[in-house]
Amino acid sequence: MSFATPLFLWYFMPVVLVAILVAPRSWRNGIIAVASVFFYATAAGADTWLLLTTMVVNFVTGPLLEPDQWDRNRKRRRTILFAVIAFDLAILAIWKYAGFATEQLAALARIFGGDFPVTHLALPIGISFYTFHHISYAVDIYRGERHAARNPVAFVAYIAMFPQLVAGPIVRYREIADQLPQQRSHRLDDIASGFPRFALGMCKKVIIADSLSPFVSACFATPDDQMTFSIAWLGAIAYTLQLYFDFSGYSDMAIGLGRMLGFRLPENFARPYSSVTITEFWRRWHMSLSRWFRDYVYIPLGGNRHGAAKTYRNLCIVFVLTGFWHGANWTFLVWGLFHGALLIIERGFNLEAAPTRRGPRIARRTLTMLLVVIGWVYFRADDMTSASAMVGHMFLPDFDGLTDIADSALTNQRLLVMIAALAILFMPAQPVTGPLIESSRSRSATVVRVGVMTVGLAYAAVLVASGTFSPFLYNQF
Repeated sequence: MSFATPLFLWYFMPVVLVAILVAPRSWRNGIIAVASVFFYATAAGADTWLLLTTMVVNFVTGPLLEPDQWDRNRKRRRTILFAVIAFDLAILAIWKYAGFATEQLAALARIFGGDFPVTHLALPIGISFYTFHHISYAVDIYRGERHAARNPVAFVAYIAMFPQLVAGPIVRYREIADQLPQQRSHRLDDIASGFPRFALGMCKKVIIADSLSPFVSACFATPDDQMTFSIAWLGAIAYTLQLYFDFSGYSDMAIGLGRMLGFRLPENFARPYSSVTITEFWRRWHMSLSRWFRDYVYIPLGGNRHGAAKTYRNLCIVFVLTGFWHGANWTFLVWGLFHGALLIIERGFNLEAAPTRRGPRIARRTLTMLLVVIGWVYFRADDMTSASAMVGHMFLPDFDGLTDIADSALTNQRLLVMIAALAILFMPAQPVTGPLIESSRSRSATVVRVGVMTVGLAYAAVLVASGTFSPFLYNQF
């Protein structure tokens, strides 16, 4: 069940909100837990048992990870921590990477005239996100940053909370543990604040991202012998816009839904295309993922505390994992290594800080944006061959224009949407629209809020009713 469907918008969401408003406060986690499992089951079907199994294992082991006053059982706790993380990662590896691994072994076997069976497993929706939630839960308890959940209903409400279950943001346990007790307040102004944020995300997704989707698909499906300079660049730019408005739109909807349920979920985007450096880009893009890798991988590896060589090694490890976390494909690995290499170059040549003078600042921001666009080609392409071919055409100017298929996909309406969406590339880094529309009472915020809640939401609702929406891009991860 997607957020941008009539079933969710006109039935599921209103029923859940009404139930939370009229039921006693002590029922709220239970309502959220039941609704979330139902929400997941409508999309995942039989794979729901995998989510439930992992939740049981992590909930049962949670209290065993807590340190006592003198931490006399540290060795035993460490063993349990490694065991539960190994279990979580094994589940992720089997269902997400077994097919990719066996395909590589089969290709290697064919070179030597042999044969190797390829495993085909359907990827359970949201597995990458709830695996990271479970690991965060275990590590935060082991470190003594939060107590383990004793109430299974509250634990299910955290792990399976439907706003963030399928595509984030990734909520670290320590960020939400204090919000889980059932005596938390829930006021009508939570809905008044959260709904405009939800509406903003819906407008981003339905009006902009979904409009660009057919043209992006047409460009990336163009064969190498028909690919042109124009198709390559327009396709890459359109996907750069589609991905941002789709994923940041989902995040806005999730944060708005969380607020309506009485939770404050972490921000996930802060105008990343306004970044002047790649380092800044990763402080603004998918921030919950960046924070997760920083806290649970980069810093435990030593971070930047043990010299340049180990710092570069740690960055490489993090971005290899970041790439493969997104999908079992060489294109994601190359995308991750590409960004890791750019971060190492910036750090090695002291280019992490943005220039202060206007001219160099504009130049660096332009270069950063071009590098990000090139990287997205590998992120979107089906395989390395088509990605490399498209990038190659981006650096080989010609005058061939668009193919008939690409030209027919670029309607006047989509062209206008693309031009309007391009405005995001020229906007300043602050203020970020999501938090502004949710909490600010300034005149500008009120104007944006009224526009989104009237014209934008009405148009988006018409598009949803007509069935023109498409699945969220990050649902596949």
